[in-house]
Amino acid sequence: MEKIILTGDRPTGKLHLGHYVGSLKRRVELQNSGEFDKIFIMIADAQALTDNADNPEKVRQNIIEVALDYLSAGLDPEKCTIFIQSQVPELCELAFYYMNLVTVQRLQRNPTVKQEIQMRGFSDDEENANKKGTPVGFFTYPISQASDITAFKATVVPVGIDQAPMIEQTREIVHKFNTVYGETLVLPEMMLPENSACMRLPGTDGKAKMSKSLGNCIYLSDTSKEIKKKVNSMYTDPEHLQISDPGHVEGNVVFTYLDAFSTPDHFAKYLPEYSGLDEMKDHYRRGGLGDGTCKKFLFNIMEEFLQPIRERRKEYEQDIPKVYEILRKGSEVARAKAAATLDEVKAAMKINYFDDAELIKAQAEAYRQR
Repeated sequence: MEKIILTGDRPTGKLHLGHYVGSLKRRVELQNSGEFDKIFIMIADAQALTDNADNPEKVRQNIIEVALDYLSAGLDPEKCTIFIQSQVPELCELAFYYMNLVTVQRLQRNPTVKQEIQMRGFSDDEENANKKGTPVGFFTYPISQASDITAFKATVVPVGIDQAPMIEQTREIVHKFNTVYGETLVLPEMMLPENSACMRLPGTDGKAKMSKSLGNCIYLSDTSKEIKKKVNSMYTDPEHLQISDPGHVEGNVVFTYLDAFSTPDHFAKYLPEYSGLDEMKDHYRRGGLGDGTCKKFLFNIMEEFLQPIRERRKEYEQDIPKVYEILRKGSEVARAKAAATLDEVKAAMKINYFDDAELIKAQAEAYRQR
């Protein structure tokens, strides 16, 4: 069996560090490892429209933003297939068939669905005039995602921990389909970030999740000035009022980011008085280390990491038609793969009427004998 990856992002804004450490970094590593036969990277515009139906231009404009972030972060169209979800209509047809394999009650129990509905302020209470109802397309996101994953016969899906319930639901759909119609779909495995600090990178304000809607993100395309401002405003330890005060590193966003990004080389280069992060944490805990020093160190690391990404992005920005051509070609490749899977699904479900010569022959014979 081929080893295949499928993953992607919703084009509702530029990509941020949470996207990078949660999945994008791993995608680039796996792409360059040669371990997988195929890698499909999807810009999920159709899914983004489920909760942006009143602002389609936002999704339309952010297609190019996400594509630029992909390319500048190191995704290579020669090694992976980057495509736009809406340009592969077979995905919608697969999702329609899968809807019959999932109950409303099961979707309602999906913790990611519940969290996302709450975060967006949706409500199923028709008497609550202050909230919009949940769009059906948004509610059925796990089914749509199952369609995306199975269409490309993905064996591995790199995700952040918040997406784990979605992959589990995909596995349930695959199991149910194969049980009812015969072995057809591939059961995917989930790949989580190796660094525990990257499982769910918090926002700069200390919130549990970095989110575009909360305005607590550091974007891959941020300028040096923007990064410095955001790092300097990061949530630290509210009880660490003076440098001499003992501090807490748990829940301290600066140290969470250092857990995710710092290396021994960074200490040798920017903060040689410490042998590594553990020694720096110990100093902060006992007092005598100021937040300003910690933030300056983090800024240097962020700037070193993001500068080459910004420079590559500027190069791609000079030839936007080329970027769209990459997306067009990728979408053609993706559609061919999804169409082949759809043919197998319809054959398994016995709804490939015009391709089933035996069915036509048998029925013709039956009517002749009447």
